[in-house]
Amino acid sequence: MTTPRPRAARAARTTRLLAATALLGGLLAGTAAPALAAAPGTAALSAASKAEPATVTVAGHGRASAAPDLAILSIGVEASRATAKEAMAAQKTAAEALLAVLHKQGIAERDIRTDSLSLAPVYTQSAEGESRVTGYQAGQAFSVKVRDIDRTGQVVGAVNDATRDAGRINGVVFDVADPSALRSKAREAAFRDAYDKATQHARLSGHRLGRLVSLSEGESVRPGPGGAAPTLAEDSGVPLAPGEIEEQITVSAVFELL
Repeated sequence: MTTPRPRAARAARTTRLLAATALLGGLLAGTAAPALAAAPGTAALSAASKAEPATVTVAGHGRASAAPDLAILSIGVEASRATAKEAMAAQKTAAEALLAVLHKQGIAERDIRTDSLSLAPVYTQSAEGESRVTGYQAGQAFSVKVRDIDRTGQVVGAVNDATRDAGRINGVVFDVADPSALRSKAREAAFRDAYDKATQHARLSGHRLGRLVSLSEGESVRPGPGGAAPTLAEDSGVPLAPGEIEEQITVSAVFELL
């Protein structure tokens, strides 16, 4: 009996191992080919499933109006005198008279605010074209809230009577003390307008309206008060037209289309 040499045995094992490896490689290559062939189709399907849905962007406009319940008076006093000291003293007297009549009319301290206080020289130009100081003018301006607007004309008349030539009525603005309710109504109207527009766009394009993607609101706008028949306040010759206060809001909305 002949025993194979160790070197010959190792060579036989190596040959068998190489043959098995080649066979396994062929099997793996055969199964991988169909998978690689299917890969492009799978990638396309995945990309299609991740495509962004169609959307529509619309702007909604809303407005709401209400009768004002607040009047804001811009009033003041001015006095001109030969010296600065005299001008300030005359202005002080006129301002005290103005404040006293406001308190008498029931205006609360919190509703009276000093907006400005001024003292300036008064110049006169001579025939030769030279300017020189000939006096001084002192003034003080106030912002006054009248919460009972039916008495606004009465307050204005009382201020005129108390301050006489020193008094100044610079303007009156009507408003609402709390604009939040008015703004809320305008906001609701703006959103309804945007929703109705988006619904119509979806129908016209053959879609259904989907979820709200985003919503933004612009700054609210308050145009000047509308016209109204002048009303004459009791015991006053000052006609006033409060009109209406209007709030306008614009929103921008993005909806999905299904």
